[in-house]
Order: sequence, then C-alpha cells, then structure tokens
Amino acid sequence: MNLTDWIGFLGVFQILLAYFLNVFEKISKNDLSFILLNLFGASMACLASVLLQYWPFIILEAIWALVSLYSLFKFKTKLD
Repeated sequence: MNLTDWIGFLGVFQILLAYFLNVFEKISKNDLSFILLNLFGASMACLASVLLQYWPFIILEAIWALVSLYSLFKFKTKLD
C-alpha cells in the first residue's frame, strides 16, 4: 500500500467507526466525537480521492466533510 492508500484507508475507517459506534449506541450523532470522526475521516478520504483524481468520491467526501463542518459549528454554538 502506498501513502494515498493509507490516507484513504484511515479516512474511511474513521467514518465507519463513527457509524458503528452510533449504531451500537456508544456515541450519539450529536456527540463531538461523532462529528470529529466524520469530519477528519471525510477530509482524509477526500484528500486520497484528490490524489487519485477520482471525481465521484472527491465530490462525495467533500460534501460529507462540509456537512460535518456545519455540524461542528452547530455544536459549538450550542455551547455558547
């Protein structure tokens, strides 16, 4: 595996980890850990897709990261 594969693998792993932890009720979709796992995971998967020049996943992961970033801002405003 090369560096691009590792970046993509770790990104997808984080997204799936967030999903499984939520499904098994270990974390809520409103928890900071869920939001950050999705944000960093989608960002890494997007980076790997950019490096591979694979547009369908660039678009998918970029939107996923932006939605996660929006969730992070919502989370932060709840604390204020």
